Amino acid sequence: MNDFETMDLVSAASAIASKDCSAAEITSWSLNRMQTVGRQFNAVFRIDEAIAMERAYQLDAMLAQGNLCGPLHGVPLAHKDLINVAGLENHAGSKIMRGHIPTKNAWVIDALQAAGQVNVGSLHMCEFALSPTGFNGHYGHGLNPWNPGYTSGGSSSGSGIAVAARVVFGSLGSDTGGSIRHPSAMCGVTGIKPTARRVSIDGVFPLSKTLDCVGPIAQTARDCARLLTQISRPNAHDAWCTTAAHEDYEAGLDGDLRGLRIGVPETYYREHLDKEVSEALQSSLEVLQARGAILVKVEVPDMARIHAMTSMVLTVQAAAIHREWLETRPEDYADQVRARIEPGLSQLAVNYVDAMRMQQALTEEYLQTCFAGCDVIHIPVFTVQTPTIASTTTGDTQTILNSISHLTYANRAINYLGLPAMSVPAGLSSSAMPLAFQIVGRHFQEATLLKVADAYQRDTAWHRQRPTISFH
Repeated sequence: MNDFETMDLVSAASAIASKDCSAAEITSWSLNRMQTVGRQFNAVFRIDEAIAMERAYQLDAMLAQGNLCGPLHGVPLAHKDLINVAGLENHAGSKIMRGHIPTKNAWVIDALQAAGQVNVGSLHMCEFALSPTGFNGHYGHGLNPWNPGYTSGGSSSGSGIAVAARVVFGSLGSDTGGSIRHPSAMCGVTGIKPTARRVSIDGVFPLSKTLDCVGPIAQTARDCARLLTQISRPNAHDAWCTTAAHEDYEAGLDGDLRGLRIGVPETYYREHLDKEVSEALQSSLEVLQARGAILVKVEVPDMARIHAMTSMVLTVQAAAIHREWLETRPEDYADQVRARIEPGLSQLAVNYVDAMRMQQALTEEYLQTCFAGCDVIHIPVFTVQTPTIASTTTGDTQTILNSISHLTYANRAINYLGLPAMSVPAGLSSSAMPLAFQIVGRHFQEATLLKVADAYQRDTAWHRQRPTISFH
């Protein structure tokens, strides 16, 4: 029996391809982890045991005949429960959508099927993708596998938990204001939010179409590169998806950062930093510098204005999606979720139009300021350490919303600007919880972000650390 817990996605795919293990064997192991560890930390919504095992046996038969389906042949994955899988219930973490059964796959699911994935089920998430912590008032909160008293990050909570707890080898999440990066940072795994429109969102339940992105969460930068390569092909049937050429993101992972310029903002992103977060950021910069990167001090534009426009777009677009349910089923929303959507109902149309109209100009201002003289910028994911669940659920609704708003401080504007961003594990705090740094690139420069993260992971082992789990 292989020690599958020590494998990442790429090594699991290699083991199957070389017949060191079978797809059926590794899928059976993953399904058992879904039932035990996944349930224990509230990472799982649905487990598709019969479908997954049938798929694994089919892939083993193909391989026995000399046919490799693709670069994910036989690898067990599971995805956020707002990504449609034909014939199987998904409810986007909500009470309202219970019993919803899509008739066709999301485009990204078809892409991963073509690459050879074994989809073992769907993963828990925050209600309608509206929480940075992992909060879900209907199905319970995501529990961090490093310490279940702490938040797991959201809204792709199950994705971060399942990868960190070695339940699956990778997962697709969605990110509207940090929802891939939050759980990746809090759970100590790697996650990348691609450029807006880089990955088709066809068949993914929306929060804010302008801001929504789908991307991978996995153990390593190389794992993320392999997954992103499969899902970033243009979708001719999705007018929102870019027609930019497909890239092989693994091809450029050579560890060489000589001459690459990393921008280090001195204001905003470096303000109000927790001491241990600050130390982890500095240590990560030293590792990257030793790899040949050049550190460049950069300025930051007026972020208050950008955040105001981001909030306007998100709340109005979310309110448009939820208006009928808010009128007919308001009691079926958790209080803090409804409180975040309802302001969009009262916004003036002219203000929303202004927010959309100003998007290009504010993006250009950000690029000309933050990216002046550099290729990527290096910022925190969080300026604070991972909070406890109790600290983010105690008090009245407005108090809670105020207390968690700082968790999106460094993240939410990135979606309005449409830029790619990546969370990378960078240490453990004195309370034994994961720390991380974030790198942000210019549009369609995912390859550069992955190259930086991979180079860092060649010289560090934080992404290899995994929580010690006691079975209950």
